[in-house]
Amino acid sequence: MQIRRQLTLFVNAGEARELEQVRKEFNPAQYRLIKSHVTFCREDEIEDLPLVLSNLQQIHPSGIAVHFGPPVRFDHGLGVMLPASGSNAPFHQLRLQVLSGVAVPVKRRQPHITLMHPRNATCTNQIFYVIQKTPLPTTLKFDNICLIEQVDGEPWRVLEKYELSNP
Repeated sequence: MQIRRQLTLFVNAGEARELEQVRKEFNPAQYRLIKSHVTFCREDEIEDLPLVLSNLQQIHPSGIAVHFGPPVRFDHGLGVMLPASGSNAPFHQLRLQVLSGVAVPVKRRQPHITLMHPRNATCTNQIFYVIQKTPLPTTLKFDNICLIEQVDGEPWRVLEKYELSNP
């Protein structure tokens, strides 16, 4: 049995409409596995899960906003993501707080939303043109961090939700 756990920032339903439409049309396999999100901490970063969850409970973080640029292709053009734009300092500061004390070095990961995952979709020039013409959000506010789990490639499920306070 393969179990994966991550911390993620799910896009609020009201702000996810266009993102979900793109994902459903062009990457239905990934759409079925997980909703639109920004991965906050990957599984290798949260191996000491009790410490990470303790950090989350003790810091009482504020909600954060992440700014995004236009969609870009990645992985030899097979995938498409909405990359972060600007510094997004609150995102990075919150990651440092949540991962404080973990044994692995905390890398500066750039937030993004995957629209087409190359594992189970292939972007063509025509598809990318359609995505580029879709009005996608440029700033999203996140008000919670979710601990999610995937077992044997099945859809991800939320194990715990940590609310972020209003700034």
